[in-house]
Amino acid sequence: MTIRQVLLLLLLWMWLPHSCHTEMLFRRTPDLRPKSFGGRASGNDGKAIHRQKRGWMWNQFFLLEEYTGSDYQYVGKLHSDQDKGDGSLKYILSGDGAGTLFIIDEKTGDIHATRRIDREEKAFYTLRAQAINRRTLRPVEPESEFVIKIHDINDNEPTFPEEIYTASVPEMSVVGTSVVQVTATDADDPSYGNSARIIYSILQGQPYFSVEPETGIIRTALPNMNRENREQYQVVIQAKDMGGQMGGLSGTTTVNITLTDVNDNPPRFPQSTIHLRVPESSAVGTAIGSVKATDADTGKNAEVEYRIIDGDGTDMFDIVTQKDTQEGIITVRKPLDYETRRLYTLKVEAENTHVDPRFYYLGPFKDTTIVKISVDDVDEPPIFSRSSYLFEVHEDIELGTIIGTVMARDPDSASSPIRFSLDRHTDLDRIFNIHSGNGSIYTSKPLDREISQWHNLSVIASEISKP
Repeated sequence: MTIRQVLLLLLLWMWLPHSCHTEMLFRRTPDLRPKSFGGRASGNDGKAIHRQKRGWMWNQFFLLEEYTGSDYQYVGKLHSDQDKGDGSLKYILSGDGAGTLFIIDEKTGDIHATRRIDREEKAFYTLRAQAINRRTLRPVEPESEFVIKIHDINDNEPTFPEEIYTASVPEMSVVGTSVVQVTATDADDPSYGNSARIIYSILQGQPYFSVEPETGIIRTALPNMNRENREQYQVVIQAKDMGGQMGGLSGTTTVNITLTDVNDNPPRFPQSTIHLRVPESSAVGTAIGSVKATDADTGKNAEVEYRIIDGDGTDMFDIVTQKDTQEGIITVRKPLDYETRRLYTLKVEAENTHVDPRFYYLGPFKDTTIVKISVDDVDEPPIFSRSSYLFEVHEDIELGTIIGTVMARDPDSASSPIRFSLDRHTDLDRIFNIHSGNGSIYTSKPLDREISQWHNLSVIASEISKP
């Protein structure tokens, strides 16, 4: 295509009808001016023809929050390319805060903010601008919408939702065990700078605990933390914005951490030998004493079960575990006799009922003790050699004749003389009598078979030493 052909096409395009519009320039400073894009062509008369190509230009305004200057804060400038600078145009502002928070110089289009603005209350404002002819009051520009965005400054410190947290972690936890996560929030703009970028650090609680700088997760930092040595810890966590850099704002919170119990302590008897005494007259089932093993753990981790595992009294005594007191109650299983045996020995074991396999290496989780039980003598009544006696006698026997003898002994080791007597309620007629020293029964009145064929007598044996 030749140069002549190009010029002809350009001339033809210039004479075709085109829509023409003006432009409004939103600019930050008055130094900016709308740029014009134009072309040059030759008309039929040979003179150059200038054609203005216009287009809308849009820009977002930015305003710094918390402005502390004495004058109104400059926001930006609205400008129409129809403005010849002769004051014939009037700029009108409407929308969020127009006329109160934001004012416009109706001649120049300069916008100012009348007071300090807090981005945390409102992050942006949407306004509308229009330019009209002062004389005709007709718009020379269509109404256009624009946004004033508030730029953030670091004016908010990180805050925790709770002033005090409570948390727990099992004792003996491995290093790095997660305890709790604390999270602070910052009202500044997270998308602008580092004002809301929070870094966590520990101010109090080292060397026992640490905190992850980015997440706020608190973890154990020492191995083998023992609840029996120390149960409560107070940790102070700081959250600092600006990525933790100098000049950042900070907030703190307190975390009270409790070590919870695990079964890492076996039961222990305080004595290797325990002595108990029991009267020989104690009935079967009678509790004669108790044993107790101590356990530094708490709750179910301190629960024990008692049993008799050896000794020469395993058939004479039982042991029962008292759950509420964690004691082993020893009871009589069979009747005791001081004269038969005076001392028994038991080997008693106490064993944890809930053992944690992780701590087998600290075991065994049981202990034993020796229980020596002394049987005390009780002053027992005489015992007859037989529970009943049967004597036969002729009715014509002479008075004073011995018809039979009863025998009794004192079961006590220190034997006492025995005295015999008849219970007169069983011999109202006093037909018989008994020698108190030897238990011989004799007649004291004549016998008559026709009157009574049987006579039932009750004999009393008692120690002479007794009152």
